[in-house]
Amino acid sequence: MASLTRRQFVRSASLAAAATTLITRARADQAPAIGASGVTLDLPSGAAPVRWLDGAPPAELAGATWGVAWPQGVHARDTAFQVKTATGDAVPVQSWPTAFWPDGSLKWTAHAVAAGTPLAGDYVLSAGEPAAPALGVSAVSGDDGITIDTGVMLATVARSGEVLVPLIERAGRPVLRAGRLVLLRQDAPDAGATESFAGAIEAVTLEQSGPVRAVVKFEGKHRSNAGRAWLPFVVRLYFYAGSEAIRCVHTIVHDGDEQKDFIRGLGLRFDVPLDGPLYDRHVRFSGQDTGLFAEAVQGLTGLRRDPGAAVRAAQLAGEVTPPIATWSPGVGARVDHIPAFGDWTLIQPNADGFEIRKRTREGFTWIGPARGQRAGGLGYVGTPQGGVAFGLRNFWQSHPAQLDIRGAIGESAEVTVWLWGPEGGTMDLRPYHDGMGQDTYESQIEGLEVTYEDYEPGFDRPEGVARTSELFLWALPATPARERLTVLAQAVREPAVLTTTPTHLARCGVFGRLWAPADRSTPERAAVEDKLDWYFNFYRGQQEERRWYGFWNYGDVMHTYDSDRHEWRYDVGGFAWDNSELSTDIWLWLYFLRTGRADVFRFAEAMTRHTGEVDVHHLGRFAPLGSRHNVLHWGCSAKQLDCV
Repeated sequence: MASLTRRQFVRSASLAAAATTLITRARADQAPAIGASGVTLDLPSGAAPVRWLDGAPPAELAGATWGVAWPQGVHARDTAFQVKTATGDAVPVQSWPTAFWPDGSLKWTAHAVAAGTPLAGDYVLSAGEPAAPALGVSAVSGDDGITIDTGVMLATVARSGEVLVPLIERAGRPVLRAGRLVLLRQDAPDAGATESFAGAIEAVTLEQSGPVRAVVKFEGKHRSNAGRAWLPFVVRLYFYAGSEAIRCVHTIVHDGDEQKDFIRGLGLRFDVPLDGPLYDRHVRFSGQDTGLFAEAVQGLTGLRRDPGAAVRAAQLAGEVTPPIATWSPGVGARVDHIPAFGDWTLIQPNADGFEIRKRTREGFTWIGPARGQRAGGLGYVGTPQGGVAFGLRNFWQSHPAQLDIRGAIGESAEVTVWLWGPEGGTMDLRPYHDGMGQDTYESQIEGLEVTYEDYEPGFDRPEGVARTSELFLWALPATPARERLTVLAQAVREPAVLTTTPTHLARCGVFGRLWAPADRSTPERAAVEDKLDWYFNFYRGQQEERRWYGFWNYGDVMHTYDSDRHEWRYDVGGFAWDNSELSTDIWLWLYFLRTGRADVFRFAEAMTRHTGEVDVHHLGRFAPLGSRHNVLHWGCSAKQLDCV
């Protein structure tokens, strides 16, 4: 690798981008709107083109929310908006303002579409009366809780206690019970008794109530039976009209003592009611890419005696098996002698390997039926009469992650989606060195001179750093076909996103005027675009090659390269994690604005979440400052606002 400093890299990238801007700016302002299919869109005055981030409609849409910018003076603050497909079909939409220009006109607006949105390559957003959804979402507040009806499922949300979601029903049948937060803590990193905590609600806010989108916000802390309350959380649940899915955004803020509060497990737990015979109960886990692990609690295939082709086919498909009286007598009369497996686990301890295990019940050994590299993060448990699919986004990227199913041979299965899996070990947030005698200003200057680490005692604490995870739940009427589960797994990995075009954003001027959409109109401009592509692709390749993944690390990149070791300086003071130094996140977003590339968007999204959460102290002594680059994201004593 050629020697290149960080400042040279960023300066070169900035100059390359600016070189094409002034010339292409006027062209962007006059360019026609081009749809995803390459067809010119006929936009009315004051309209904005809308497209899918990935270029094509998603196979699974539980609802979507996106933002659109507007030029100053185009729309009054009370403007209503409508959405239509490029062919003129009306799309139900819910809209609200998020920012205004100094003259009071709309600068940014947000919009939500429902699960039943007509899937098209292109849409047009313009002023007008919005269409109403056929099945609107409604939220009714009561003294004890909030009832949310999407038209497909009915969710009861609590206002107090340790159960956030007491019940979700579909067609009058309970599908999910007792949705709650769980936390496991140890006194030491390698040993010690495990203490259990439950998420205790302190405040509930109904932020939106329909007709397309409803949002509920929970705030609270994790509480033990002994009465200790710590680790504040914010959880938002998103419901869309006509949807059988819930999006859950889960945030924690660390306020413990890193010397004695070692998190062993952190997750969301709920119960799935089960009835019917054990051989009609199904478990599913998504594996690598489109792979799917699919078994029954009590398997009927591979036996010494064959129950019959129709029986085997039904169980494999997740359907009701034929009446037991129609089975081969050699199996039907002996079904009680076939072992039933009630407990299942999918563990992803690192970015390169996962394992699926099962056992009959507690007290008996586990057996490992499957292994792979990178699991998709989706699970399912249920019967042909209904069940729940559950998923954790960035499952392997944010390891250690884990999915547990317990007690599937009983009246209900207990499911835990572990954001930090217990089998991944404890979360150790202690400093990485003892200070090395740097207890005076003079010695700290000497340390800065040799390792570029700005160290002061007590400044390298994780107090107030935060972390957000995304989860998805589907209340399903039956065990889905394998093809549908593969689609759901993809929706967990890369949820559907709507956006506008680079040309429209350039016209609006909301990000300043020193950028323009990508331009390959001449060989010289194409060469500049190729160089910018190389810069991004290099970092994306380094993320994969160097495995810049993990619960606290995913989204960040390294600061400086060590050409002698052929390794980034991950262990050298202020040269390790970047923490957005030199505005790497802004570079990525500007590059997305120019190109509209989905891979750039997701890289920038992960970095923005990391920068705004892990690199910032949200409570405590240093709030609301962020930390300069360091071996630990929060380790530097230089606390500064430019990381926020």
